[in-house]
Amino acid sequence: MKKIDEYQGKKVLVMGFGISGINAAHLLVKLGANVTANDKATPKNNDIVEDLEADGIKVITGNNPISLANEGFDVVVKNPGIPYDNPLVAAFVKQGTPIITEAELGWQIFDGHLVSVTGSNGKTTTTTLTQLMIAENAKHQVKYAGNIGISFSKIAEDLESDDTLVTELSSFQLLGAPTIRPHIAIITNIFSNHLDYHKTRENYINAKLNITRNQTKDDFLVINWDRDEWQKIAQRSQATIVPFSRLNKSHEGAYVEDGMIYWRGQEVMPTKDIRLIGPQNVENALAAIAAAKLSGVTNDAIKKVLTTFSGVRHRLQYVMEYQERLFYNDSKSTDIEATEVALQGFDRPVILLAGGLDRGYTFERLVPYFKKHVKAMIVFGECKDKMRDAGNQAGVPVIESENAITAVPEAWKLSEPGDVILLSPANASWDQFPSFEVRGDKFIEAVEDLTGKKEQ
Repeated sequence: MKKIDEYQGKKVLVMGFGISGINAAHLLVKLGANVTANDKATPKNNDIVEDLEADGIKVITGNNPISLANEGFDVVVKNPGIPYDNPLVAAFVKQGTPIITEAELGWQIFDGHLVSVTGSNGKTTTTTLTQLMIAENAKHQVKYAGNIGISFSKIAEDLESDDTLVTELSSFQLLGAPTIRPHIAIITNIFSNHLDYHKTRENYINAKLNITRNQTKDDFLVINWDRDEWQKIAQRSQATIVPFSRLNKSHEGAYVEDGMIYWRGQEVMPTKDIRLIGPQNVENALAAIAAAKLSGVTNDAIKKVLTTFSGVRHRLQYVMEYQERLFYNDSKSTDIEATEVALQGFDRPVILLAGGLDRGYTFERLVPYFKKHVKAMIVFGECKDKMRDAGNQAGVPVIESENAITAVPEAWKLSEPGDVILLSPANASWDQFPSFEVRGDKFIEAVEDLTGKKEQ
């Protein structure tokens, strides 16, 4: 951990009692700050409040009182999910109070080698693969943290200058990380996500580009080279560009040619040996390989990881095989693009479980994928009628169920040996579940109840 004094004697407000907020509040006390912690909800577990107060932190719960804007805070550390049009946040913006996220705080105290990953899809898988690959050859600690569910600042506290940290960073986190400078930054892809938060696609892209904004030619930006738009986005970085591509050969980076993965013209391994299924996971592997090779990792270490790693939970996760049916949990597919690539990963008939929060869009884009890959569909949630319309256009049998749990036995009734039963909703979970993680966990529980087996 790097010793810093910029918070000594400063008055800091931490907004949000998530894992990152609580860790940030305690860290700021160690750094000499006078800390107030605020959450609009009242925690069900009073231990959280007691622990904060025991550390000398003033705690305010139950709302975000606008009066806090008049208390002279030097800095606000905001939970990434709190939008900037929140009245209290907007008041701080208006008066020019610096607003950062816990990721910025983590960067400020981190003293090692930083690799950071962002993108619309594939962040967690790429982060995990990168950490595993670098760790295979490392003589020092290699950890991961960030949007993957582990506090950046908490892990950074325990690392030294020779250690490596691989961080997954969302656009929300990056908006509040103005000085972050990873030595290796990865952009997996950029689609049109979170426009309810960012308002425009350009705002979303600009937030993503914070990952490379402070990089120089001595740093590296590993970026997907499969779309012209992403190649143009790369031109906005001052870093050394390292492309990865499933579709375009580039001797400057990682690419696929005739079923073989290459790094700068040298063979690494066949794509068929990657245990993770689907073209999106080839892309994730290419991004991780580029970062790993830039970090000095051997081909043998890369092969070991890619031939054994079976996937991150809820991200095209293999659950089990039962009576010659394969069950996959892809609850993290909360947009159309993610479900498109999930379906392309299977050469067996798919019974698709899909639906969720209605964000106002329709699903015509999925019709060609339904025609090619889907045997039957079970739809649920607010957008079930729109999902049904797309299935009907594809000529796929569609039935309705209450949710992702009740859909499991319905899918079983429609299945035959050799089929895949896939939860890949193409929609957020919030109409019926508090998170995609809960939705995926409940799906797995339903599969276990159906089969009498535990996930593998």
